[in-house]
Amino acid sequence: MADGSTAHGEGTERAGPGRDLSALLAGAATGIAACGALLALIGSGSPLRGPCALFFLLAAPALAIAVTLRGLDLFGRLIAALAGAVALDMLVAQAMLTVHRWSVTGGIVAVTLLSLLILLATRARQDAGAREGTPEGSKTGQSFVTAKPTDS
Repeated sequence: MADGSTAHGEGTERAGPGRDLSALLAGAATGIAACGALLALIGSGSPLRGPCALFFLLAAPALAIAVTLRGLDLFGRLIAALAGAVALDMLVAQAMLTVHRWSVTGGIVAVTLLSLLILLATRARQDAGAREGTPEGSKTGQSFVTAKPTDS
């Protein structure tokens, strides 16, 4: 055919702008978060420091939690990840205020470390499940049987 597709459905990819929009948005979000963390860590006086650092404080733990919850549907994972990120940020702030060691730099470092720990724990769990050869939810390796409804 003239447009590059075949009769068997091959070549049905969209061409043009918008085909890699999710990758572009993910890259932009990563750049904004990294700039926010960097601006906060060096103590810059830039007006972008606050919004970008806040974006980092929400995005880093939300991403780690979303990777952990990959069994949920997209909307459920998004809501749970954002709620978990807010809870983690509040726990870090409360702990730092309790011990009278509040600082922006300390908060950024603590949230970064906790997010990395969540990602590493998820990776270790996935590797352990792959070595055992069992599905992630199954401890014995036995499959679950579901009953089919009968026409009575």
